[in-house]
Amino acid sequence: MSTSTLSPDVSPPPLKRCRCTPPAISSTQAAVTSTAVLTAPIKPASRALRIFTWNINGIAPFLPTSTAKITSFLKAPPKHNPPSQPSLRACLRRWSWPDLVGLQEIKIAPTDVKRQASVRRIVNSPLDPDNPDNGNKYLYDTYFCLPRDKYNATGFGGKVYGVCTLVRRDVENVEIKTVDWDLEGRVLLCEMPEQNLVVFNVYAVNGTTYDYRDPDTGKVVGNRHDRKRAFHSLLSNEVKQYETRGWNAVIVGDINISRTKVDSFPKLRMGDDHVKNRADFEKKFMQELGMIDTFRHLKADERKYTYRPTGRPWGSGGDRVDLCLASKDLAPRLSDADILDSEAERGPSDHVPLYLTLSGVVPQTKMSGDRESAP
Repeated sequence: MSTSTLSPDVSPPPLKRCRCTPPAISSTQAAVTSTAVLTAPIKPASRALRIFTWNINGIAPFLPTSTAKITSFLKAPPKHNPPSQPSLRACLRRWSWPDLVGLQEIKIAPTDVKRQASVRRIVNSPLDPDNPDNGNKYLYDTYFCLPRDKYNATGFGGKVYGVCTLVRRDVENVEIKTVDWDLEGRVLLCEMPEQNLVVFNVYAVNGTTYDYRDPDTGKVVGNRHDRKRAFHSLLSNEVKQYETRGWNAVIVGDINISRTKVDSFPKLRMGDDHVKNRADFEKKFMQELGMIDTFRHLKADERKYTYRPTGRPWGSGGDRVDLCLASKDLAPRLSDADILDSEAERGPSDHVPLYLTLSGVVPQTKMSGDRESAP
């Protein structure tokens, strides 16, 4: 298996950890679902693993703004209070403190260590310093996999793609790894050896006709559709290797595939390459590996979408391109899975969060709020 463990120089070292509480409900069930209300989460059973995933389409809106210039204090105050800044910490509380959170398309340059440090701070910044039970109890470690492909990930100064995994500090021993075939910052693994479980945080390649270049030579070797299908092969092979060892796998993230007509509104993309990509995904993950599409497994043909484009009225279009997949042997443990398909949950992104819950996976241990914080 072509994986490498992240060093403490890149991310915090693995810490002892435990199980969780968590989720959150979502909006309505119609094809053009819409609600602006953030609903209170439902807490799972005590022995459960809750995993959230969200393509946030850039971390910038969640980060503190730069310090105001001194001349700004000489101006009259604004007549209206500015809109409140979105808060990742508030999301974690609203979702009842998930054990793991996979974020995709964070758009941080690999050399921008200050921005990475800022993400680590905001994830654990107290929501209410005077009330320890109001959002200050659970702490998270933050890990990144950022693009380093000098030919295929160069846009916006390298601030493209990128995934980030948040791990609650009271979750039992975990090991964070990357794969050596991913240079675009698309795959981050969280191994839980005591559970024989691995969770993949994935931002899959979006199939387009743009060139794909050899990462070593820069020579054009195909297009992004070709690379997408190669990505499917590489990722499915990783899952296969884990399952051969007796492990179970969970894949969460933006897969950039709408599986069926019920997963798109108003219609499914039917271009030749998109049909080919869809068939390739179905063959490698759903047929050969027999993985479970957790939302469909529990919700049948319910219509909810994860990609909700901005710049048009809510409900005018959507696609379920973000998925939570699980090894077939995890089916008896799947107790909950849903999509928080609402305009409010979309926030500054063009995707909404989704999650799954596996029962009987993570044993209860010491609460993270009782432990000393990592640096």
